[in-house]
Amino acid sequence: MSTLKVGAIRGVSASSDAITVANDGTCTAKITNNLSNRNLIINGAMQVAQRGTSSTVAEGYGSVDRFKSNNANNDEAPTQSQVDVASGTTPYSLGFRKAFRMTNGNQTSGAGTNDRVCIIYSFEGQDMANSGWNYISASSFITISFWVKSSVAQNFFVQLRVRDGTEQGFTFETGSLSANTWTKVTKTIPGNSNIQFDNDNTAGLLIEWNIFRGTTKTGSMSLDTWAAFDGSTRTPDQTSTWYTTDDATFEITGVQLEVGSVATDFEHRSFAQELALCQRYCQVLGGNTSQELFMTAYGNGAGTATGFYQAPVDFRSTPSFSISNLSHVNIYNFTNSGNLGSPSAMSLITAMSAKHWIYIDTTVSSTTSGGGIMVRANSTNDARFTLSAEL
Repeated sequence: MSTLKVGAIRGVSASSDAITVANDGTCTAKITNNLSNRNLIINGAMQVAQRGTSSTVAEGYGSVDRFKSNNANNDEAPTQSQVDVASGTTPYSLGFRKAFRMTNGNQTSGAGTNDRVCIIYSFEGQDMANSGWNYISASSFITISFWVKSSVAQNFFVQLRVRDGTEQGFTFETGSLSANTWTKVTKTIPGNSNIQFDNDNTAGLLIEWNIFRGTTKTGSMSLDTWAAFDGSTRTPDQTSTWYTTDDATFEITGVQLEVGSVATDFEHRSFAQELALCQRYCQVLGGNTSQELFMTAYGNGAGTATGFYQAPVDFRSTPSFSISNLSHVNIYNFTNSGNLGSPSAMSLITAMSAKHWIYIDTTVSSTTSGGGIMVRANSTNDARFTLSAEL
């Protein structure tokens, strides 16, 4: 038996080593084939949009799950939406069919110093703490990669912000983007001794795509390095062309954050997998199917009923409850199949300690104490329950 002893293996035309061999018998390899469970981003291919495909909510989640808008002081609110990736393009050829888009409003007064349009993704601290990244070591890395397209040619800034301990920030740029052209951006980020991630379910890391920020929150700063987070200087001063262009668009898809110094091929997960991961943070019932059953309930007498919803997965924390188009919800009595009409109110009573069973109080006339009822959407299709435990 013979032994081949080398320090590294490199492709014929490559500029760097594919495999580096250490003297202790271990090696470091740049592997680009798919390996499961390495993408720390949930819904990075933008498949899931439980709340709907479009929203002009100023700040928060309104369309694509886990990605939210962060806008302020706009003359006309930008729109966030889930859109199709056009066929014949890359990333379409790589299996991406959906993207998250921000569409600018008409900013008639120009680029104000306090104006902003951003996209934010947040991680739980425990997901970063248990990711395998030795984040306090400058020789240990994470790599972020994503596809981006802007209707306006310019450079943009992205910031990673550590929320635990003494907050730290790392800002990098996309580089100059060509108008209406998909570009893949990749950035490898080292650890730093000042980083802290608490092993809990609160926000530990935030990624912010700064499409535009006014000068109140920008200024002179160093890129591509960790520093104490400064809320008044989040990025260098920004070009305002995108912001002052009516109906300008900015799209991202294929977002991946992984441990290591190399961006591997995107980890495609099925819609069912992504939905289950998203449901830890948000669960929406109704809104798209006529006569959809929401829950069963039992009358308490005096015109009230208490029902329960069994969540398919535990929430991150006790969720909030909201309902849209309450008048499009009908209550049916099991005993005589009677339609009791729409409830006058619905509210969250509590969630069990495991956050799996949700109890909801319904105010509706003609209920019988102990009698079974069911709560369902009527044929107008737009009644919707939302349970949210977002970061």
